[in-house]
Amino acid sequence: MIYTVTLNPSLDYFVSVDNFQLGRTNRTSSELVLPGGKGINVSVVLSNLGLKTTAIYYSAGFVGEEITRLIKTFGINAEGIKIPEGSSRINMKLTSVDGTEINGMGPAISSEKLDILFEKMDDLTSDDILILGGKVPDSVPSKIYSDIMRKLSDRGIPVVVDATKDLLTNVLPYNPFLIKPNNFELSEIFGVEITTKEQAIHYAKQMQSLGARNIIVSFAADGAVMLTEDGDVYESEAPKGELVSSVGAGDSMVAGFLYGYSVKKDMEYAFHMGLAAGSASAFSRFLATGDEVKAVYERTFGKK
Repeated sequence: MIYTVTLNPSLDYFVSVDNFQLGRTNRTSSELVLPGGKGINVSVVLSNLGLKTTAIYYSAGFVGEEITRLIKTFGINAEGIKIPEGSSRINMKLTSVDGTEINGMGPAISSEKLDILFEKMDDLTSDDILILGGKVPDSVPSKIYSDIMRKLSDRGIPVVVDATKDLLTNVLPYNPFLIKPNNFELSEIFGVEITTKEQAIHYAKQMQSLGARNIIVSFAADGAVMLTEDGDVYESEAPKGELVSSVGAGDSMVAGFLYGYSVKKDMEYAFHMGLAAGSASAFSRFLATGDEVKAVYERTFGKK
């Protein structure tokens, strides 16, 4: 089973507004409500590709109840941890102005509720994969991901971490199976400007020396590069297509990689599936369907 953890999930309200104007009343031309948050996005795309997945997340108020309902409509096993106070967040995504969004705060998570999250980790075995992704609420210790990995360190569970700054570097001593910084996030970690794939390979090797096993460094429309724990290096331009929305593209790349790895145990295939899934979501108004991902893969990389 593939498990995802989302500490601060959301109800994502996607709207388009023709001729959006600041300071004026604007009316939507289209709208859609979906569950959101990095881990949940990964679960949605995995489910779209036909893999079973369990989403572990926090849920508060009527918004949390709706997040749970929507998660289940995708065929995902929903394991929400209920918080009695506050409300899960609502994020507004203005799809007609790419990159424009307003994200809510979400509820405070008590130490008692964090204990429940750690208890859920007791169910995982070496046959499972765990994904930890996204920023954490202010009420949660910044070392939460490394604490989870330390708890699981002797269990042989592959852990994927898609996070930034200290959230990412703190987990490296626990040998995450995969990390996926983009070139800007990798630049921030090392205090340099990374603009080429050659530079990314150099600094990704440093991340490996600190403990990461496999690393994908994404360059958005310019593709990605991957270093494997066996020393292989894969590099590719991004699939061609028209950008519609970048929301969830990085999460889709993680899902596509995990799908490819799960079905073939072939790193190059998994890398290409990750690129295909990330691009398919970028070419779509919302997270890509399984058919959309496979169509981009076959068009770009051919059948395998």
